[in-house]
Amino acid sequence: MKFSRQTTLRAQATVTGVGVHSGLPVNLTLGPAPVDAGFIFVRTGLDGPDREVQAVAESVIATEFATVLGDREGPLVSTAEHVLAALRGMGVDNATIEIDGPEVPIMDGSAAAFVAAIDQAGILTQSGSRRFLQILKPVQVAMGDSFGELRPHAAGFRAEIEIDFANPVIGRQSYSLDLSPERFRREICRARTFGCMSDVARLWSAGFALGSSFENTVVFDDTRLLNTEGLRYSEECARHKVLDVIGDLALAGLPLLGAYRSVRGGHKLNHAVLTALLADRTAWRVIEAETARRSRVYADAGSGMVGGMIAPAYGPDVS
Repeated sequence: MKFSRQTTLRAQATVTGVGVHSGLPVNLTLGPAPVDAGFIFVRTGLDGPDREVQAVAESVIATEFATVLGDREGPLVSTAEHVLAALRGMGVDNATIEIDGPEVPIMDGSAAAFVAAIDQAGILTQSGSRRFLQILKPVQVAMGDSFGELRPHAAGFRAEIEIDFANPVIGRQSYSLDLSPERFRREICRARTFGCMSDVARLWSAGFALGSSFENTVVFDDTRLLNTEGLRYSEECARHKVLDVIGDLALAGLPLLGAYRSVRGGHKLNHAVLTALLADRTAWRVIEAETARRSRVYADAGSGMVGGMIAPAYGPDVS
């Protein structure tokens, strides 16, 4: 499959689980969508008719503990970031995401189950040219001791994430990734959500984390990791933050040609930086894949350049 064409899913695939915050059972079905459709959530199981919401920044109505999408009538789907990360990370451009509950199932706390569903459904190349949102100048947001920046980076999408937790077991970690389906599958999709025991009572009292368990969350106390099976990666927490970033920035509506750096970030910061970018019409432009191919950039060896032309990290295999 060539990266110059848009992609969708070849068939449907369903996953079943519970919401990490709601604790409610939910079925989620990934399916095909037309050219230029993007990612569309279809909320079923309501008292009235099904409701659709486009997975774009304008649909975000909350970012406190997860990314929540909704419309004028209220929230429709919570914790959207992991399934969006799987779709964007695996190079899917257009998909429907049908869900019969208020929250995307947490599964094992990572995006691995959604990647498996994408593999089951298969990826289909479409007729439309793939489009990118190219970042033209840096956009920065500071929130207290957190900082986020999107900047130009012609050779695909790059994430540079640093976390710094007071919990000494987590501490300071960093991880950088030049996104491709292969690297997303190998390095990011299995990284699980994480939390501290000291936060559990506060989250429960606020109505959050009602479905959390050792089966879907990496849990720390002040001295040790509490999950008996251990970590999947030494810097699993930082890798999961990369996963969240890919999902949150999928709400740009198109794959990004740019680099994102965050320090002590989260969903709120990710959304704020993306919103600031989209609000500045001089900071970005939409280009088609063939334009990206012809754009020559100065880049170090191995940074995504093929014959002096951009080879965007998105898409299935470049061929």
